[in-house]
Amino acid sequence: MRELTYFVAVSIDGFIAGPEGEFDFFDGAGDHMAVVGERFRGTVPTALAEMAGVPAEGGPFDTVVMGWNTYAVGLPMLPSPYNHLRQVVFTSRTPEPVEGVEFTDRDPVEVVRELKTEQGKGIWLCGGGALAAALADEVDRLVLKVNPVVLGRGIPLFGDRGFAPTALTRTSTTAFNSGVVLAEYARAA
Repeated sequence: MRELTYFVAVSIDGFIAGPEGEFDFFDGAGDHMAVVGERFRGTVPTALAEMAGVPAEGGPFDTVVMGWNTYAVGLPMLPSPYNHLRQVVFTSRTPEPVEGVEFTDRDPVEVVRELKTEQGKGIWLCGGGALAAALADEVDRLVLKVNPVVLGRGIPLFGDRGFAPTALTRTSTTAFNSGVVLAEYARAA
């Protein structure tokens, strides 16, 4: 069965973006980028990977799921941000069709459970916080690129999930000179 991995940049105080969706304070350069880029190949938008000469193919994922706000970050310039992956965007809007992007207003849990039964590589939950809250019980692996910044407020890692303790097991931690820490967890058995 395929796994759902929530791989996301986060501040030390647990925010994936600022109050208005800002994310420019997350370090896009430094000694962590080569390792993150190799281990999680394909998690850079296709056009940006091509411009940087970074391969997008051959990574651990063949499907990406995201909420509307995460998807909309690239609009209008990148209407199909990860066209090297199957893209599923959860939204209550009725957007214009975009080649290579599946828009759905279905229950995210049902959709992810269906995706998990299909053949293929891993499924990447790219954001946002509200979708992560809805899918929290479906997340098999949590990979955090913890950035050395405190935001104070913003969009929480798991949105407004409420009090719901969930045990995870640390599988790997790598600290970089840039101050970024790559922390990986798996659902506790």
